[in-house]
Amino acid sequence: MSSDAVTATPAGGVPLTGAAAGAEAEQARYGLGASLQPADALAKVQGTFPYAADLWAEGLLWAAVLRSPHPHARIVSIDTAPAAEMPGVRAVVTHEDVPGDATHGRRVADRPAFARDTVRHYGEPIAAVAADHPDTARLAAAAIAVEYEVLEPVTDPEKAFEAEPIHPDGNLIRHIPLRYGDESVTGEVVVEGLYRIGRQDPAPIGAEAGLAVPRTDGGVEIYTASTDPHTDRDLAAACFGLRPEQVKVVVTGVPGATADREDLSVQLPLGLLAMRTGCPVKLAATREESFLGHAHRHPTLLRYRHHADSEGRLVKVEAQILLDAGAYADDSADALAAAVSFAAGPYVVPHAAIDGWAVRTNNPPSGHVRGEGAMQVCAAYEGQMDKLAARLGMDPVELRMRNVMATGDLLPTGQTVTCPAPVAELLRAVREAPLPPLPADGASGPEEWLLPGGPEGAGDPGAVRRGIGFALGMVHMLGAEGTDEVSTATVKVDGPVATVMCAAVETGQGFSTLARQIVQEVLGVEEVHVVAVDTDQPPAGPGARGRHTWVSGGAVERAAKMVRTQLLQPLAAKFGMSTELLTIADGKITSYDGVLSTTVAEALEGKELWATAQCRPHPTEPLDDTGQGDAFVSLAFAAIRAVVDVDVELGTVRVVEMAVAQDVGRVLNPQQLRARIEAGVTQGVGAALTEHLRVSRGVVRHPDLTAYPLPTALDAPDIRIVRLVEERDVVAPFGAKSVSAVPVVVSPAAVAAAVRAATGRPVNRLPIRPQAAVANP
Repeated sequence: MSSDAVTATPAGGVPLTGAAAGAEAEQARYGLGASLQPADALAKVQGTFPYAADLWAEGLLWAAVLRSPHPHARIVSIDTAPAAEMPGVRAVVTHEDVPGDATHGRRVADRPAFARDTVRHYGEPIAAVAADHPDTARLAAAAIAVEYEVLEPVTDPEKAFEAEPIHPDGNLIRHIPLRYGDESVTGEVVVEGLYRIGRQDPAPIGAEAGLAVPRTDGGVEIYTASTDPHTDRDLAAACFGLRPEQVKVVVTGVPGATADREDLSVQLPLGLLAMRTGCPVKLAATREESFLGHAHRHPTLLRYRHHADSEGRLVKVEAQILLDAGAYADDSADALAAAVSFAAGPYVVPHAAIDGWAVRTNNPPSGHVRGEGAMQVCAAYEGQMDKLAARLGMDPVELRMRNVMATGDLLPTGQTVTCPAPVAELLRAVREAPLPPLPADGASGPEEWLLPGGPEGAGDPGAVRRGIGFALGMVHMLGAEGTDEVSTATVKVDGPVATVMCAAVETGQGFSTLARQIVQEVLGVEEVHVVAVDTDQPPAGPGARGRHTWVSGGAVERAAKMVRTQLLQPLAAKFGMSTELLTIADGKITSYDGVLSTTVAEALEGKELWATAQCRPHPTEPLDDTGQGDAFVSLAFAAIRAVVDVDVELGTVRVVEMAVAQDVGRVLNPQQLRARIEAGVTQGVGAALTEHLRVSRGVVRHPDLTAYPLPTALDAPDIRIVRLVEERDVVAPFGAKSVSAVPVVVSPAAVAAAVRAATGRPVNRLPIRPQAAVANP
């Protein structure tokens, strides 16, 4: 992937390009703005990093979970005797063995620990077994005799409104009727579209795993790759019938996550079995179990009608958005709020009538996956913008330029965009970026690999057409609609070494590296260690939507500044000046007049300083009955230009290049930022072309990585970051914005636009099927 086109625009507004930006980053050895290497990078590359699946304890037992073979059924009886009587089996647990709350959930407590009377999705947990060998545990789980009365599954979300309720709370989770402006207004030009977004799996690098160890006080310690350990602890304790302090969750070996590990997947069966047997119990899910056990991106049906005047200026947007939540609520209400609020995209729309629904079905569970809600509507509203440009005979970029949002404009929710919104600048950057060269005529040899499908599937090279498409998108940062966002951090300095304690989980987003950089920047101490996360520390919340860069990074900064004051006060008092007149840079403390000059190491010698601080952003409010309200703390934007080659006879697509311009607020770690953008774009390309978890009448077909084709290195396009706009968000710590979600949101829409340009087909479904990429005759 190319990074030679990276540009960074500092607060002053003059872009730093290519070598200049790289040279500036190289000059900063540590602190903010440096490409500091992650502390665990070498261990991960060498294969010595201890993941959750590597956990071990003396005398441990192995767990296995029995899952439902039906998407919807009534449980008539469960006979665990065949499993319990097998040699080596130590315990079998079902819903009858849950001593506390029978159900749990992060937003709505509607999901049972084990199915009690009814199973509501394929793969729902029924029972769990602990045995002295993993094969014995699996065989014992399979031996449990369950008698089912199979019920007709509700798998069409459109029919869920009238279908028999699959849950005591009903099938409707939430309805948001957003009304903005005058509903009766119409435009001179009207275009309509129907769009479908498929079920994308987060596909974590490693399947879910964990180890539970019983405690002498009757509680349990759970070691697992959690992204929100305190919520896991509280939910698990409630199910176990224990006080929260009797359950400890220790985060260990997160093998990368896109906020997909927010489910109580292994924690409940592990804890119950460990307490029942009095022994450590380990569970390592298979890839199939991983596909069935965690939440996926919401499959979405979207109907749109765009109104515009004859000059291409938007007049009104009408939309109906239907999210398939699967069997339980999870984060569906939050995803729906994002989808409805951003349904018109980063464009100025004076009137809007948008209805959104999230419904329960007997399909696999849906939940938080990077860019939830925003990604689905982006594909739809950008399809509408292309359709509107074609109807008006206008260049698609020019149409977008006439409508783009800027700081001070209003969302259809009535909220004023107060953060930097350089949408026009981003779009100009990708439009003006040089295009990649066309393939050579008569491509052969290595160049055959550059054709769609490769040398064996390229068909006739003369049937390959190039398409160029553009897309704009936005995401919100942090939680929304009144979520109390808060994080706590402690910074301690003991001589030349600093330590950070914060329960923000490192999932690959780079928080542990950022925490080190913050302390280096504020205190001038180069050696900084970040303590492993567990629930004995104050909570920091989940790792979604750029939270830890903002709230946890902000807490670390505040704590470090408090320590800085402790360090500088004695020196300032000695020289009769305030601490504000002293600066720390390059490991030295100097006064404004040069009278004081000493090293940080000398000032810290023999001292132990520490401070604890919290960061809590300004509050938000829930959307009201008409979808109005200041629901979001801040927004981030991106523009992407996709270049694709399409074999218009076979329908095969190769993404040649993705040119990205992004609103980042401030670059804190250039290397990490590029990696996050490249990863987000690649995940978006997967959603556009290949990633779709196939489900037939509620049953997951082939839940494995053979039938679920993730993009590989051969599929990843050349990703060129053509501009990074550093216009700092004044309400955010360091002014930085969320980085990784918005490329995921925009990439699928850009690829779809490019395929439309190459084929002349509407391309209204993701992932794009081959028949949709065959050109009209």
